[in-house]
Amino acid sequence: MQLLWFIPTHGDGHYLASAIGGRATTFPYLKQIAQAADELGFAGALLPTGRSCEDAWVLASALAAVTRQMRFLVAIRPGLMSPGVAARMAATFDRISEGRLLINVVTGGDPVELAGDGVHLSHDDRYRLTDEFLTVWRKIASGESANFQGDYLDVRDGKLLFPPVQNPYPPLWFGGSSPIAQEIAAKHVDVYLTWGEPPERVAEKIASVRQLAEAEGRTLRFGIRLHVIVRETEDEAWAAANRLIRYVDESAIATAQKVYARMDSEGQRRMTQLHDGSREALEISPNLWAGVGLVRGGAGTALVGDPDTVAARMLEYVDLGIETFILSGYPHLEEAYRVAELLFPRLPLENLPKREEQHVISPFGEIVANEKFSLQSRKAAATVD
Repeated sequence: MQLLWFIPTHGDGHYLASAIGGRATTFPYLKQIAQAADELGFAGALLPTGRSCEDAWVLASALAAVTRQMRFLVAIRPGLMSPGVAARMAATFDRISEGRLLINVVTGGDPVELAGDGVHLSHDDRYRLTDEFLTVWRKIASGESANFQGDYLDVRDGKLLFPPVQNPYPPLWFGGSSPIAQEIAAKHVDVYLTWGEPPERVAEKIASVRQLAEAEGRTLRFGIRLHVIVRETEDEAWAAANRLIRYVDESAIATAQKVYARMDSEGQRRMTQLHDGSREALEISPNLWAGVGLVRGGAGTALVGDPDTVAARMLEYVDLGIETFILSGYPHLEEAYRVAELLFPRLPLENLPKREEQHVISPFGEIVANEKFSLQSRKAAATVD
């Protein structure tokens, strides 16, 4: 089981749909988040893509230079990049980061935004292009020469001079809920991602993609993208969830829903369907809350509760086949610490940093009378270790 965090390149703050408590996502701030995730032991972080975000490749390159071990999940964009250029970008990043790249394949689900970038294909045509793109990209990235002529791409003697560190190439991650997206995932990628739907719906997706992959003679791993609101008590967690949307009014919801309605993304349709633009009945499954999706596209659900409850809900997804969780919370710097402190000790995580025995005082919490820890502090330290 692995946990990744999120780098909020489209903005951060204490509340959704409000400038109150907003936080400028400058490079020094984003560096703080990345370094916190790195030090705390998150396996990596997702950087979002789109015109509302800073460029993920440029930013990830800068953050790789100031972190030690975390990996970066960065998007390649069929239709916006050629497969050869994308393969060279991936190989270069993988080398300079010493093998810390993960590839997120993003076809895109907003026709208006895509048109602004010069892409004017229908939903299914974009995925057919993605199929061709990945056919070529995988050949080039793995060191083969690519000659390919399809409906969308014509590549002649495509090749890569400097190979990536990871063999045969950095792992491919992909999320898509439509039938054609699932077919492409089964054919090409290593990790299939879903947004945070109720467990029974996630189980259906996993079963479908797994069956398609078996028909291709392949096996996939599975991951889930969720927000998380974890506090020491259940009441505190739900109070924090309600505070997050305290400034979300009907006008903000209507504006967001209008944007979602123009999208042809099946995943976004499924996210919107969980709440239908209403603040009523936002707990759509035990401890799974759809309040974020009222005004945020993409991942719109959060696990809410005390540490034991949230950990138990996560393990329910693990039982379905989920291995990787990409988590986030507002603000992302503080919530990275909350997740590490409250959830890490309760989960069977891989690759957490080992704290070596120290011969100097390294306090967990405040020292009492300048030299002693309280009994409660010692117990807390022992629990963290």
